[in-house]
Amino acid sequence: MDATLEQSATARLIDGEGRARVVPATLRYASADPLAVHLDFPPDASLDGREVSWTFARSLLREGLRRPAGTGDVRLRPCGQACTALELHSPSGMALLQFDTPALRRFLLRTYAVVPPGREDAGAAVDRGLSALFGTV
Repeated sequence: MDATLEQSATARLIDGEGRARVVPATLRYASADPLAVHLDFPPDASLDGREVSWTFARSLLREGLRRPAGTGDVRLRPCGQACTALELHSPSGMALLQFDTPALRRFLLRTYAVVPPGREDAGAAVDRGLSALFGTV
């Protein structure tokens, strides 16, 4: 049986002058896609007024809680003991967000209760991803 979990999180969006704006977010994990975590933002948090969702590897979240991680569109790094910085890169620009580390860690541990690390069925996840990408070609 597939399980999905969600956890509300508060992010601080840092602007170019270093000012922070509080932005609500939802962390999401589904056993049907065990290698990924999703970060959803409501429409009022985006420039174009549409909901935004970012998907990245659960292993990236784990690593980014301990040390700088990521080289692509999503990058994480600890900022002291209590804060984790998340950079989201897109053709439109870059967003810098800060999250409370304990909240991210709690979410990660909750995902491990659903699918323990190392127990992900990567083959099934790849098959689903390829089907979504190519359809029934």
